[in-house]
Amino acid sequence: MRSLLVLPVGKRARWVVVALWFIAMFAIFATNIPGKFAEAENNESISYLPGSAEATRALEAQKELTGSEEAPIVIVYRRDGGLTPADQQRIKQDVKELNTGVDGTSEPFKVTQQSRDGTAVIVTSSITATGEGEDLLDPVNQARAIASGSFGGLDVALTGPAGYAADSVEVFESINGTLFAAAFGLVFVLLILIYRSPFLLWLPLLAVGFAEIAARAAGYGLTEMGVTVNGQSSSILSVLVLGAGTDYALLLVARYREELRHRESKTESMQVALRSAGPAILASGFTVIAALLCLSLAELNSTASMGPIAAMGIFMAMLSMLTLLPAMLVILPRFVFWPRVPRVGTGGVDAEHGPWRRLGDRISGRPRTVWIAALVVLGVMCLGLFNYDTGLTSSSGFRDDVEAVEGEDLLAKSFPAGANAPTEIVVSDPAQAKAVSTAVGEVDGVAYVRTVASTPDGVLLNAVLEPEPYSTDAFDLIPGIRDAAHEAGGEETLVGGGTAVEYDIRQANTRDSKVIVPIVLIVVFLILIALLRSLMAPLVLIGTVVVSFFAALGVGFVASDVLFGFPGVDPSIPLYAFVFLVALGIDYNIFLMARVREETEEFGTREGMLRGLAVTGGVITSAGIVLAGTFSVLAVLPLVFLTQLGFTVAFGVLLDTFLVRSVLVPALTLDIGSKIWWPSALAKKPDPTGPK
Repeated sequence: MRSLLVLPVGKRARWVVVALWFIAMFAIFATNIPGKFAEAENNESISYLPGSAEATRALEAQKELTGSEEAPIVIVYRRDGGLTPADQQRIKQDVKELNTGVDGTSEPFKVTQQSRDGTAVIVTSSITATGEGEDLLDPVNQARAIASGSFGGLDVALTGPAGYAADSVEVFESINGTLFAAAFGLVFVLLILIYRSPFLLWLPLLAVGFAEIAARAAGYGLTEMGVTVNGQSSSILSVLVLGAGTDYALLLVARYREELRHRESKTESMQVALRSAGPAILASGFTVIAALLCLSLAELNSTASMGPIAAMGIFMAMLSMLTLLPAMLVILPRFVFWPRVPRVGTGGVDAEHGPWRRLGDRISGRPRTVWIAALVVLGVMCLGLFNYDTGLTSSSGFRDDVEAVEGEDLLAKSFPAGANAPTEIVVSDPAQAKAVSTAVGEVDGVAYVRTVASTPDGVLLNAVLEPEPYSTDAFDLIPGIRDAAHEAGGEETLVGGGTAVEYDIRQANTRDSKVIVPIVLIVVFLILIALLRSLMAPLVLIGTVVVSFFAALGVGFVASDVLFGFPGVDPSIPLYAFVFLVALGIDYNIFLMARVREETEEFGTREGMLRGLAVTGGVITSAGIVLAGTFSVLAVLPLVFLTQLGFTVAFGVLLDTFLVRSVLVPALTLDIGSKIWWPSALAKKPDPTGPK
């Protein structure tokens, strides 16, 4: 393994490695694969669900019944106090213009409903869903250009499933480039502060940039194999590659710089750095990859697809940092480190001095008191878990004002809120349609049921709900509606539509959390056993990271409510945060404990812990700041889910960096002593009471 790691820095191999990376980048851009990856995104909620979900089966049945999948357009005209004759004339003129000026609709625009109080009118049409964002976005934008706005007290807004879908597409299209630019810029600034060199920072930046491009190319390959990718997974991919890739670069460059102070040969220095830091990077990378691949077991397509997409990103980041970066470093002269050029015999990281050694010495004085105090602090943060509220839904998932939500609010003032996106019921036996309609209409919370399409093969009913269709109150109605529909029309009667989709997504997410969380813990635990050749150390590390996760989640819940004022937490946040924080939190423990084990073999556990903390403290802290910084970029994006995830993971990474890895793990290790390595031979090695 170690001999393979040094291959990229051979005298000829280094040039071949660099050439191959540049050729690959040229080929990727020449074929516009990153653009194809962006075009392959599917942000429709229904695409998240597995084929077994009732909402998915209802959609397929509806398509067979009507011949296509339709996305309704709903335009709401409303005036407080009642529509005037001039308003009515304007509506007629708009309908005429909409029918001549909007391309891509599957049926004419027409007035379909007027409120009883005369304050509002609904104009509807629909778009045949093709899976292409532009086929949805273009007609919606054309319709909004004609009708939307405020006209002397007459408020007009376009909403409905087509409106929500178009607003989502626009948001995701706008954030990909913005996110990468912001994250890349932040990494640039942080590397300037960390390296304080105008030359060195460009090498990690180039390597991580190539890794990001390669990850998107590989991601496109995965989409061609049937993996679903959406805007959220694409955004998280960028953050993971930039953050993890820069972390690996920091670890390798730090060890390379350290070795340059011991020998003249750059090649030999890099070989030693790769042999020592390389296994830790590989262990860290494959731990994250293994944890992410556990997401593939999810029922939700959006969660399951995140696994291979993100894992591929981590692999590309790891590959670039273990091949391209070391090759470039040995090709270029030492001067690349200017103004702090490492020379043989000059000072560097000292295992017996420095701020991290002093911190370790203080912890070693009363380690039990320190780890108990650290756990108390983490326990206080965990109290925020009682603030958990799953009230965040599709309609409240945008941070900025969007017209679909404004239209929903406008409609709810004069109609049952559910008129915006009725619940669809497909009755396979037409003879049972009336019974199903009556049974569903009697369910509390259902305003009325109407027949939309009737054929010899089945009937399509729309149940209009009283609550807003993308609210938890509406989601709670779905089980009762399904029970009533199944009882009256049989199990082949299917209930779908936007509200049912959201309900099924939440149910699948609950199942995924129960299944994936223990699997991730088992996988990470087994990897740690193989790496550290111990049972006790992996148990300690897993325990500290899990406690840190709950603390970060608690603070994240409180921040979502108090700091950001969001209406609730996305139900998928705990699962995503768990996978990222456990995998990435273990990263830093791997970096630390791999070096501690190396030092322990020569100096014993106590001194090994202190020396390991002293020599890794600076670089791991820098890596934590970079990773937290890249995730924090998600918090400025216009989607509540990404803001919540970005804040929670960024805070959790900092918590792991400054408290768990720097204080809690060293204190526990010092208190447990050599038994931390049980049952390996190191557990039986006498541990001197003081440093050697």
